[in-house]
Amino acid sequence: QVQLVESGGGAVQAGGSLRLSCAASGRTASSYAQGWFRQAPGKEREFVAAINWNGGITSYADSVKGRFTISRDNAKNTVYLQMNSLKPEDTAVYYCAADPGGGIRKREYEYRVWGQGTQVTVSS
Repeated sequence: QVQLVESGGGAVQAGGSLRLSCAASGRTASSYAQGWFRQAPGKEREFVAAINWNGGITSYADSVKGRFTISRDNAKNTVYLQMNSLKPEDTAVYYCAADPGGGIRKREYEYRVWGQGTQVTVSS
């Protein structure tokens, strides 16, 4: 069973950058599709970015397109979310997700494995 551990969250001022990491345990993790979601206080969890198993296909929510970049290093079983030009509205708990199907996935129900989340706070 693959398990996910997020890291890299924190507090930053608007315009700043953070890089989130999602480390996956398990021999088959490199074949999984992975994604990032976020949940702001009082709001539903929403899609942020996704990547297929080999990193050849990525997808982004319109709200982060051009500012965030998802990537993966399968040798390290780690997926990254580089977040630049952060805005206060990016404040949320960010969750990493994975699914054994290797194709791109953008919906919560498509992911079987979830991390615990990491807090990102952007101040104005």
